[in-house]
Amino acid sequence: MQRLLMRKTSFLPIFSILAIAGMLMGCPSSKTPPLSERIAKAWTARIVTENGNVAYTRGGTSNIRTYNNFKLDLSSAPTVRLTEFDGNTFVGTYSVQDNPQQLTLTALQPQPTGTNGTISYTINSISDTELVLTRTTTSQKTGGTTNVYTLSNP
Repeated sequence: MQRLLMRKTSFLPIFSILAIAGMLMGCPSSKTPPLSERIAKAWTARIVTENGNVAYTRGGTSNIRTYNNFKLDLSSAPTVRLTEFDGNTFVGTYSVQDNPQQLTLTALQPQPTGTNGTISYTINSISDTELVLTRTTTSQKTGGTTNVYTLSNP
């Protein structure tokens, strides 16, 4: 009788470990959606730097430039609507690349000055509410500066 009792109890720890492992393996892991889905939103400027100098901070009182109008609308893929700080709007298409992370706007109409209708950005970081982009070419609108945009949604 003791042998039988010992055999039953010796299986209890093994059974417990297997049961816990089975539950853990059965739980679905949260998977990060692809970049193309995470970026598909309307983004507005929160902070903009030009050549490393802060030119705009939303709500700031000493902004060098007003980016209140700036909007990058990627919510209707593959269509993009880019509204620059001066209120001019350009419509075209966009694509994203995963490695390296890059956003490219193409066939922009009307063509922004000096772009041939294409503007590219390096994606520095992205979360549900924030997108940080560095323009890969200088902006003639801001005097030939390299701009970094910290955008937010909403």
